[in-house]
Amino acid sequence: MQQLKKEYRQHSPLELSAICAHIALDTQAEELTILDVRGQSSFADYFLIMSGRSTRHVQALAEAIEAELNSKRISSRHAEGLQEGLWVLLDFGDVVAHIFYKDQRAFYDLEGLWHDAPRLGLPELGIEEQEGE
Repeated sequence: MQQLKKEYRQHSPLELSAICAHIALDTQAEELTILDVRGQSSFADYFLIMSGRSTRHVQALAEAIEAELNSKRISSRHAEGLQEGLWVLLDFGDVVAHIFYKDQRAFYDLEGLWHDAPRLGLPELGIEEQEGE
């Protein structure tokens, strides 16, 4: 296992989801949704689903999340779609971030596919709701 900085060694998947959500919101992600897929998925505990206003914004969101987590010595196991900027997937093991260009998000409708998964609100992650959300 990769060596994490001391202060990040004990983070649970829920805490990692909160860190990703903070970064996404700081980078102006739209329509952030966190799905609890524990017990429904064999490959992840949480999905973060968000939208970007443009392909460049989608890329910027992905780059911001990866850069911040890399600074904490948390690397994605797999990343795909960054070049195109229509749907970027960042796999951090128990947490998978899906960053969509708006039209792509509606087309793939992950929230509909995982309709049985509970949605976590920002307060449940210890994140204060920002104005306009």
